[in-house]
Amino acid sequence: MAQQATAGRRCLRAFVSGFFVAVPVTVTFLDRFAYVARVEGSSMQPFLNPEGGSKCDVVLLNRWSVRNYQVQRGDIVSVVSPRNPKQKIIKRVIGLEGDFIRTLGYKNRYVRVPDGHFWIEGDHHGHSLDSNSFGPLSVGVDASEPATPRGRTS
Repeated sequence: MAQQATAGRRCLRAFVSGFFVAVPVTVTFLDRFAYVARVEGSSMQPFLNPEGGSKCDVVLLNRWSVRNYQVQRGDIVSVVSPRNPKQKIIKRVIGLEGDFIRTLGYKNRYVRVPDGHFWIEGDHHGHSLDSNSFGPLSVGVDASEPATPRGRTS
């Protein structure tokens, strides 16, 4: 009986020490490198969430390349919405600083993307809250770059 109690304590001690190592490592990884997010809505159809409705895509968001300002035209990024800071939006990078963009309903027909900014748009034009609504976004905005979609959830 005493051996079982000692083995139980050792097991509990190993679990607790593993827990206190795993939590900080996981939190650091999710803060610095990548995290998983659900994609809802139709603004990125057909690339993300092609079926719409009650199904949504799951993506792995890469924070590393965005932190190092390695965003390129065509990349898909997740940024804090300029309209609602509690919401993140996922869009495609259309233009980088210095590019001239032909807009889709922005206040000017053509816009030069200012230094330190980029222009984002949803793939499903007309169903997207993007730079055509709020203009170029600062590179310093909290952003992550999705890798490929990992699956669909219902």
